[in-house]
Amino acid sequence: MSERSWTRSLYWRIGLGFILFLAITLGLQAGLLMWLAGETEGGMPERMGRDFAELVASEFEAAVARDPAIDLEAYARKRLTDLHRPAIVVFADGRVVAPPGITLPLGFPPRFTDRRFGGPGAPNDPGGPGPGGPAPGRLGGRPRPPGFGGPMPGPRGDLQPRGFFDRPPFAGPRRGPSIAPVRVNGELIATVWVPPLTGVGRIANEFGPWLGIGFLLLVGGTVIAAFAIFRPAHARLRALEDAARHFGEGDLTARAPAVGGDEVAAVARAFNRMAVDLAARQVQLLEADRARRQLLADVSHELMTPLTAIRGYAETLALPQFVPGTKEGQRAVHVIQEEGERIERLVGDLLDLARFDAGGISLAQETVLVADLFARMIARHAQAAQEKGVSIVADPHEAGLSVIADPHRIEQALQNLASNALRHTPPGGAVRLRAERAHGAVRLMVSDSGVGIPPEHLAHVFDRFYKADQARAQTGSGLGLSIVRAIVERHGGTVSVRSTPGVETVFEISLPNK
Repeated sequence: MSERSWTRSLYWRIGLGFILFLAITLGLQAGLLMWLAGETEGGMPERMGRDFAELVASEFEAAVARDPAIDLEAYARKRLTDLHRPAIVVFADGRVVAPPGITLPLGFPPRFTDRRFGGPGAPNDPGGPGPGGPAPGRLGGRPRPPGFGGPMPGPRGDLQPRGFFDRPPFAGPRRGPSIAPVRVNGELIATVWVPPLTGVGRIANEFGPWLGIGFLLLVGGTVIAAFAIFRPAHARLRALEDAARHFGEGDLTARAPAVGGDEVAAVARAFNRMAVDLAARQVQLLEADRARRQLLADVSHELMTPLTAIRGYAETLALPQFVPGTKEGQRAVHVIQEEGERIERLVGDLLDLARFDAGGISLAQETVLVADLFARMIARHAQAAQEKGVSIVADPHEAGLSVIADPHRIEQALQNLASNALRHTPPGGAVRLRAERAHGAVRLMVSDSGVGIPPEHLAHVFDRFYKADQARAQTGSGLGLSIVRAIVERHGGTVSVRSTPGVETVFEISLPNK
């Protein structure tokens, strides 16, 4: 099972994707809001700047009217600090009063005269030339300064100073400040400058904190929503995964919680139905397998009694005083003896397999020298190998190499492999025994130079009654290699085979080096 990683979790991918999507959407909306605000005087019509400048100028004029001896500069410093929008007061003698934190650009204040703001002699002066009543360019009877609401003429540093009144390159046409004169008894004593609320930086300073708070609240709410929406489904999917894993590990009682009527609950109910069916079938299979093993053991055990009687009578018939007088009768007695021995070996193999399957065979493990095992194997098969014209030899190996095993059972496994190798090795061939230590285990190998095993048969050679060479079906029971595997697995080892047809076949037993 692969290790869990949150980067591969569907829950986290959906949740983080949901949060990221909303965060990007909110960021784009905030950027669009600031851009629109920068294009529209902070979200207000352009005349709001002019009205604000007029309002501040009227307030200063009213303050002077109430108290002619007022220190207008000190009053301006205090009042500009309280205003909700930046404004600058430029006195006629060149003094400048600005709110804290405002850096005035180079060349500010510009040089101006009373005539430029509708003073005596100006074209728009009520006392000057022109028709009576509010002259063109006035707002509510107050003269509108030159360039009011549009680009200001003049050289740099006059009415288009850098920095504070600058527009960003993408913000469209340059919009000048709103200017209103402050007059006392018809004399121009100061001007009020209100810069336009333009530029992303200015809008960010004005609205940034509130937008940030709103952004954090929305993201926090999104995170809570993601956990509230996706966390229950994630927990139920995890429970379903745990139930499937436990069921796969053999816990047939594992079930997934099937609560609710959504798709996750439907999957959980389908899994539970499958688990119930598989558990029932597993019980049936175990019962059938137990009955099969019991039948096999009983039949094998019961066959031993008649087989013993058959072999006894066959041996009696082979005695000189009972031997048949004809060659056909003598041959029949010999066939009865051979087939009786073959059936007895088959029944013995079946009994061994039945005992291994039922766990009825205990192993008396001890230290066994590999050299002794190979010596007994060679002694056991030396005559059969000589009669067939096949050599059986043990290759040199590490001195004192040993395994921890039941000496009788491990020898039985090796003898079965040697017998199998001899049966499939033609005259002039060789059966070799090898041993080595590798990766914390001892490997015992039996190889032969026979015809080999076709690749399509390699995966089945350890199956019961399986014979790759059907032409040799009469030479073995088909259980020898199954017994080898059962013995080796009871020792905690493994057995494998590799073969190159026409060259070599190698059976390898790997036992843990305890």
